[in-house]
Amino acid sequence: MSLPSFALVPWAPAQGREREEEEESDNQEESRGREGPWGRAGGGGEVHTSLSSFFDMSQKNQTITEFLFLGFSNHPELQGLFFLIFLVVYLVTLLGNLLILTAIRINPVLHTPMYYFLSNLSFLDICYTSTTVPILLVNFFREKKTITYEGCLSQIFFLVTCAGTEGVLLATMAYDRFIAICHPLRYPVLMSKRVCAYLAAGSWLCGLVNSLTHTGLTATLTLCSSNEISHFLCDIPLLLKLSCSDTSVNEVALYVASATIGVSPCLFTAVSYMLIISAILKIQSALGRGKAFSTCASHFTVVVIFFGTAIFNYNQSGSVYSLDVDILVSVLFCIVTPMLNPIVYCLRNKEVKGTIRKLARECRSSGLHRTK
Repeated sequence: MSLPSFALVPWAPAQGREREEEEESDNQEESRGREGPWGRAGGGGEVHTSLSSFFDMSQKNQTITEFLFLGFSNHPELQGLFFLIFLVVYLVTLLGNLLILTAIRINPVLHTPMYYFLSNLSFLDICYTSTTVPILLVNFFREKKTITYEGCLSQIFFLVTCAGTEGVLLATMAYDRFIAICHPLRYPVLMSKRVCAYLAAGSWLCGLVNSLTHTGLTATLTLCSSNEISHFLCDIPLLLKLSCSDTSVNEVALYVASATIGVSPCLFTAVSYMLIISAILKIQSALGRGKAFSTCASHFTVVVIFFGTAIFNYNQSGSVYSLDVDILVSVLFCIVTPMLNPIVYCLRNKEVKGTIRKLARECRSSGLHRTK
C-alpha cells in the first residue's frame, strides 16, 4: 500500500534539512580542528608566506654596527710590505704639502692668487689622504679589517667633500690662469683678494653641499645582513650594493653630482686650457711663449693626473672587474695623487722650489748653531 502523495512532500525537505545540518556541523568541527589559538591559520601556504615575510623584514631591519674590508685580502703575505709603502707615501704627502703651505706663508712673493689657490689645494690634499690612510695602516695589523658604521659614513662624508672640492678648485685655478694669460691687464681687478676668497669658499661649499646630500641619502639605506665591503675604504657605490631598499634616488643623485661636480669642472678646465694654448701660440717671442707655458705646466699636470684617475676610477667596465685592479686605481686616485701634487709643483715651479731650498738652508743652519 502506498502512502498518499501529500504525506511524502513535507517529509522529504525535512530529511534534507537534517542531512544539511549534520554536514554543516561536521564541517564546523573540522574547521575548529584547523583553527589554533590565533584564529584560522588559512592553510599551510599562508603560514609559510607569513613566516617568510616576517623573516625577510627582520633580515632587512637587522642593525649593522661595523663593516669588514676585504681589500688587500688576496695577498696576506704582503701586508708588511703594503704597510711600509703606504706609510712612506703618507709621510711624503704630509711633508710635501706642509712644505708648500710653509713656503707660501713665509715668502711674500708667493702671496698671489695662484699660490693662494695652491695653498688651498695643499690643505685639501692633507685632509684627503688623512681620511683613508691612517685607518688603512691600522688595519694592516688587524686580523679583521673593520670600520664602524658611523666611521664608514664619516669617511664617505670627508672623501666626497674633498673629491668634489678638489675638482671645483682645479677649475678655479684654470680660470685664474686663463685670466692671467688672456686678460693680463684686467687680472688685478678680476682676481682681487675678495674675488679669490669667494672662489675658494665657493669651491669648498660645493664639495660640502654635495657631500651632505650623498651622506644623508646613504644614511637612509636599509642594509642587508652582509657587511663585507670589497675594498679598503667606504664609498657610496659599495654601500648601494649592500642595500635591500630602493636606491633609485641615490643613483639619480650620483648622476646629477657627476654632471655638476665632476664633468662640468673638467669641461670648464679643458675649455680654459684650449683658450690659454690658443693665446700662448699667438705670442711672437719664443721666450714669452716658454714663460707663459711654464706658469701653466704644473697646474696642467695636476689636472691631468686628477681627472684622468677619477675618470678611470669611476668608469671601469663591470665585465672585466678585478678586485686588485679596482684597488690599484683607487690607490692612485685617493692616495698617490695627493702625494704627486706637491712634487709636481716643487719640481716645475721655480718660486716654490727656491723658497723650499731657502727654508731647508735656514733649518740646517739653525740646527748647526744649536749643536755648537
